[in-house]
Amino acid sequence: MGEMTSEGASLSAGIDLSQFYQVFFEEAGENLDSMEQLLLNLNVETADDEELNAIFRCAHSIKGGAATFGFGDVAELTHIMETLLDKLRRHELQPTSAMVDVLLQSGDALRSLLARHQGSSGEVVDATDLIATIGAFVNGQEAPKPAPKVAVAAPPPPAPAAAAPKSSNPAARLLELQVGPLADLSLADNLVELFKEITDLGTIEPLDAGSAADGFRRFKVLTSSTDNDLLDLFTFHVAREQVKLLPYGPGFGFHEGAPGAPEPEPVSDDPGYGFFDNAPGVPENTAGSNVIAAPAEATATPVATTSAKPVARTDAASKPAAAMDQSTLRVSIEKVDQLINLVGELVITQAMLAQNSRDLDPAIYQQLSSGLADLERNTRDLQESVMSIRMIPMSIVFNRFPRMLRDLAAKLGKKVELVTQGEATELDKSLVEKITDPLTHLVRNSCDHGIETGAERVAKGKPEHGTITLVASHQGGSIVIEVRDDGRGLNRDKLIKKAREKGIDAPDSMTDVEAWNLIFAPGFSTADQVTDVSGRGVGMDVVKKNITSLGGTVEIDSAEGYGMKVSVRLPLTLAIMDGMSVGVGEECYILPLSSVVESFQVQKDTVKTVAGSGRVVEVRDEYMPVISLEDIFHVPRFDFEKSSNIMVVIEAEGGRVALLVDELLGQQQVVVKNLEANYRKVNDVSGATIMGDGRVALILDVGSLVRRSRH
Repeated sequence: MGEMTSEGASLSAGIDLSQFYQVFFEEAGENLDSMEQLLLNLNVETADDEELNAIFRCAHSIKGGAATFGFGDVAELTHIMETLLDKLRRHELQPTSAMVDVLLQSGDALRSLLARHQGSSGEVVDATDLIATIGAFVNGQEAPKPAPKVAVAAPPPPAPAAAAPKSSNPAARLLELQVGPLADLSLADNLVELFKEITDLGTIEPLDAGSAADGFRRFKVLTSSTDNDLLDLFTFHVAREQVKLLPYGPGFGFHEGAPGAPEPEPVSDDPGYGFFDNAPGVPENTAGSNVIAAPAEATATPVATTSAKPVARTDAASKPAAAMDQSTLRVSIEKVDQLINLVGELVITQAMLAQNSRDLDPAIYQQLSSGLADLERNTRDLQESVMSIRMIPMSIVFNRFPRMLRDLAAKLGKKVELVTQGEATELDKSLVEKITDPLTHLVRNSCDHGIETGAERVAKGKPEHGTITLVASHQGGSIVIEVRDDGRGLNRDKLIKKAREKGIDAPDSMTDVEAWNLIFAPGFSTADQVTDVSGRGVGMDVVKKNITSLGGTVEIDSAEGYGMKVSVRLPLTLAIMDGMSVGVGEECYILPLSSVVESFQVQKDTVKTVAGSGRVVEVRDEYMPVISLEDIFHVPRFDFEKSSNIMVVIEAEGGRVALLVDELLGQQQVVVKNLEANYRKVNDVSGATIMGDGRVALILDVGSLVRRSRH
């Protein structure tokens, strides 16, 4: 922009827009997500007005915010998108698949542009081709030519609309919108457009062009809004004196064709998507750039006004329009993490008080005992409430797959339908972020190598459309996410043959489950050729490793010719878990309660030695490996009369082992501390916690213990 006058500088300086950037970025992201879902669900042949209007509103909201904050590149792209969507919703154009494709691509470009404005160092996006393509659709061209690499002409200023029809709505009313005084009257259209977006007015049409001497522009407004304080919604953005709402009628400004009406002022070609100086993303400085001058001294002809008096900002929050915003509160994740850590420390302190009070006589310390019981109950309730803050629905993950599958299926020439179930199932935010990539890999595998082509499916008597189903559900203290497809399934013989070629031990006596698990071997693939998408088995070892690192497990079930199911089981949260504490010597260890199957006192004759080193125990005619925690962790023993004679059976990764311990100490919720971040990686240990007596107890990695028994 050009240099601002001192008055103009004071205007922008008085409004610190940077404080609103983050809110705009978050809301723009939500609008892009909504627009993408609406476009993916749009049936171009039977699209109704409600669907098209919803998509238009998403683009309109993004454009309004981008124009306000000066993100010129975002506003330019959303402006042309809005133009196309407006023609679609007015039935001036018929929607096509090509239009949906370019709108989806534009949404991707907008994400990249917004990311760069947020400070991301991502790839620079040139939206010139997209703008040209959308512009061609707007002009009715079905097959637009590639856009030349030239600057896009600025859209013309809004043409005067036809006379507003008399509304049949008795609530509709006519108002006059007066803009000024302005040093540059070509900015009036920008102010009016922004005012319309913020206040959601109805039809606006110009009454006259004003004059340089007068410094005012006047517009006729037909609105059904019943809000008497429309101007208060606009106070944040521009000086109040520059925009006034007046009763419509004779005597209020010049009317078109009236005697003495000044000649129209030439309108600048500057589209004016943003008019705040130094805003990020603002176009480069050009000659003749427009700036807003501060209100001049009151030298213009006095104009009668009935606009409402300024009201406190808190009053605006009580209006119906703002009522919905009061139901949610945006809080940074750092604050939530800090709150969770503090609650974790509170849980530890409460456990310490409870343990130290066990020896007190409840008859003497009745009031103290009652208070401690209340503290325990309230601490548990507080803990659950705080943890629920971080819980978000699985729909956040599932919603990204329809777009991905649409593009992937088109690339592979397949017809695939996505079905999701249990989207409302909640999972900890940190887990959602980490599980997204493994799930994406599984879904891509199902589409690439699971689902057959349409011709193959029809030949097998299947529907031409393949189906991939995502299911999320709670089971005990875990969440189970299933990825199913009705494709070709896994071929047992092919898996075993491939494993032997790679030197993996794969006897014919393997169970089906063991055969399916072969695809988790590093570099294992059953694909006949490598594709740029993925191969079932390619990278599956990484998928399993990532899920295992989250304390989860992966199971595969398949029926050749009918499909395949991959089940991922995860803990609900990584911060707090239910555990069983066991004692070995003077040490205390924690086992995840979800992995504990049973416990029993062992008899000497039930433990057998195998091959001179390993030991197994017979439990109900079944032999399972025995692991002594005393031997693994080299626990020193000072009480030689005490011995490990209790077995705890744990289950993980499709296998079971019996742990040999001295005693069972009890069940409790423990706050998980990351041992690797605070100390270093320790084999067979997934974390640590602080017990009620202040001691540190290690949380055992049951998956690692099961794998140890297999080796």
